[in-house]
Amino acid sequence: MTIRQLRYIVVLDQEKHFAKAAEKCSITQPGLTTQLKKLEEEIGLKIFDRSKVPLKPTPLGKEIITMAQKALHDVDAIRDFVVSQKNQLKGTITLGVVATLAPYLIPLCLREMQKALPQVKLVIREATTYDLMKELELGEIDIAILATPCGNPYFKEYPIFEEPFLACLPTLHVQSNKTHYRLEPKDIDKLLILAGEYCYNSQLLKICDLHAKRAPRKFEYEINTIESLKNMIKSQHGFAIIPWLSEWDKEISKKVVCIPFEDPQPVREISLVTTDTFSKKMILEKINQAIWESLPKKLKESNSYRKIRWDDSPYWKKAVADL
Repeated sequence: MTIRQLRYIVVLDQEKHFAKAAEKCSITQPGLTTQLKKLEEEIGLKIFDRSKVPLKPTPLGKEIITMAQKALHDVDAIRDFVVSQKNQLKGTITLGVVATLAPYLIPLCLREMQKALPQVKLVIREATTYDLMKELELGEIDIAILATPCGNPYFKEYPIFEEPFLACLPTLHVQSNKTHYRLEPKDIDKLLILAGEYCYNSQLLKICDLHAKRAPRKFEYEINTIESLKNMIKSQHGFAIIPWLSEWDKEISKKVVCIPFEDPQPVREISLVTTDTFSKKMILEKINQAIWESLPKKLKESNSYRKIRWDDSPYWKKAVADL
């Protein structure tokens, strides 16, 4: 017994004619007849007396049709409830933001998000990509803002914008006065990366066309923030590749220069990520729009970019396998 079959018998009772009922149900007349026969065989009762013209239900069939009408009403009520819940803009939403983005994006867009969702309590958590993906799977957060694609078939990704990478160089670097940075082989062994940020590091290694399981280093220093990377560069220790938002509104240091790469510039795609069971699509749309409207104009421009993936990186796979 299916909802569709119940709907068929209700419409048949209303129209009292197979051809008219079939047309109203957008089904062929033989198809409608077959479905009615299947239902009658399943319950072991005749619902309609086919000898009557116009078509009439049997006494038991009339009771079944009444129950079918109630069942269909309940089904419609469930659908209405689900739609209402999906469109409800209130409650608590836990939003996880990757640590290489959160300190720069959230101050930009928080006010717009609060304005767009005045009855929603936003709980914002900053963490690594690996931790946020685990928390999404476990239901500990509702939405994550990550660099995508994630490569998880059970996640849904809603792209917001593309963020270029910049070369962050000490002022004594030979390219510090250039308008665009060209990666030189001699720079590669000076590349500074972040501890635990396997997604971010995977992108950097791809930009440098490195396929090693570990990034090359001349010394060990567990750097945890992009700001710490910049301070290392100010002291003439290596160079870094940093996201655009981490530098766009800062005063340019006298000891650090941040310049774009040559075209096509490497970028990371930033997206809202949820599990495939997340239903509050209106909240997603509001957050997406609030972030987009808060972005600097430069990030909304269309440029010559190449998107850097991380989910297929050997470095990423090796790193998370060891966790």
